[in-house]
Amino acid sequence: MGNKLHTITPKVQVMDSAAMGRALMRLSYEIVEKSTDLSNLVLVGIRTRGVPIAKIIADNIRKNSGEEIPVGSLDITFYRDDLEKINDSPTLNRPDVGVDISGKEVVLVDDVLFTGRTARAAIDALFAIDRPGKIRLAVLIDRGHRELPIRPDYIGKNVPTSLSEVIRVNINEVDGRTNVEICDIIK
Repeated sequence: MGNKLHTITPKVQVMDSAAMGRALMRLSYEIVEKSTDLSNLVLVGIRTRGVPIAKIIADNIRKNSGEEIPVGSLDITFYRDDLEKINDSPTLNRPDVGVDISGKEVVLVDDVLFTGRTARAAIDALFAIDRPGKIRLAVLIDRGHRELPIRPDYIGKNVPTSLSEVIRVNINEVDGRTNVEICDIIK
């Protein structure tokens, strides 16, 4: 099968850099408020953009509470249920988050929650590594259209979209700019 090429054109900016910063600061406060023990908390970013978002949240928590929160990185490729749709020969990496998650309160961090399949794959990958005490989900954008019964615990912003649109989160470390856009897909 292979990748189908589509043109994605920005339609409207939903958040600029400052708005993203405020949303991530609010998420940081909410995570601290709901955490029973910050010394048992671990943030795990889902690659690619979940990782820098998790690092920003950890830095916010450190600035506000003085607590250093470990941040891991999770590649969920091996656990996706749509590998054949993504690429004819995907690179499969066994999961390794780089931090201890055994018995920990793990907050999975991602940029956009859409169908719920990425979050499900991430949970499967975490359990393949070890057994966390709790798993919570933090997303910058919840765009709806769930196909699985997955609900985030922490949401930066709800952005209703149509199925013909894409949410594009740009993070400076990855994309050279920081904002959130709604884009049209042109086939």
